[in-house]
Amino acid sequence: MPIVAPPSQLRLVAIPRLASGGRWRVEAMRSLSEPCLLWFTKGQGRITISGVTRGYTAHNAIFIPAGVMHGFEAGPQVFGTAVFFGREPKVVLPKTPQHLRIREVHAQQEVNVLLDSILRELESDTPAHDRATEAYVGLLGVWLERQVRKADPLEAPRQDATRRLVARYTALLERNFRTGMNVADFAAALGVTPTHLTRCCNAACGRPASALLQDRRIFEARKLLAETRIPVGRIAEQLGFNSPAYFTRAFQHVTGKSPTAFRRAG
Repeated sequence: MPIVAPPSQLRLVAIPRLASGGRWRVEAMRSLSEPCLLWFTKGQGRITISGVTRGYTAHNAIFIPAGVMHGFEAGPQVFGTAVFFGREPKVVLPKTPQHLRIREVHAQQEVNVLLDSILRELESDTPAHDRATEAYVGLLGVWLERQVRKADPLEAPRQDATRRLVARYTALLERNFRTGMNVADFAAALGVTPTHLTRCCNAACGRPASALLQDRRIFEARKLLAETRIPVGRIAEQLGFNSPAYFTRAFQHVTGKSPTAFRRAG
C-alpha cells in the first residue's frame, strides 16, 4: 500500500500500484520532480531512461534522478518497490541514472530489510519514528552508493556518440515539449539533421524521435485530463498543439479514445 504523504515527502509504493490508474502512468515517457529508486523483486521487462532502452529482471535496482525522462513496462508479473525521495531529500544520492544488477544474495537481503524498516517506521506512531526513518533512508543511500561503486563497468551501457545524442535530445525534449517544437526544431537545436536524430533514437531505444516526443506530450495530456478539469482546448494550447482538432487526432491515435472520452472513462 502506498504511504499517504505530500509529494515533497518520502513515499514507498508497491510497483504494481504505480500502474493501478492505467499502465500509461508508468510506460509512457515522463519525468518526476523528485528522485526515485525502483527495486524489482520479480518479473522482467524493458525500461527506457534518457532515450536508452535496456531489459530489467528481478534484483535490479534502478535509480532515476529528478527531471530525467523515463518509462518502463509494468506487466502483471512484475513486483517490487518504488521509493520516492521527495523534492528535497536529505540523503546523498547519485547524480546520474543507475541500472544495477544486484547478484549478491547478501546485498539483495540488505536492501529488502532496509525497505521493510523504512515502511514500518513510516507507518508507525512510536516515539522518534521520524528520526528512525531518516536513519534507515540514510543507510539506503549508503547501500546504493556502495552498489554503484562496485558495479561491473561492463554492465553500464556504453556512452557512445549515439547514446549521448539521444540523452541530449531527451533532456532538451523534457524542457521544451510544451512549446510546440517538432523533431526538426529539436534536431536543429542539437546541430544534427532530423534523419540522423531519428536514426540514433531508433538505435538507442527502437523508437523514432517523433514517437518519444509524441509519447511525452500525450502522457502529460492524459495526466491533465485524469487529474484536472482544465478544458480540452486549454490543454491542447498548454502542450503546444496547433489546434484542439489536431490535439484530438493525435491523442486518439495514441490512446484509441478522444480526450473527452478518456476523461469521462476516468
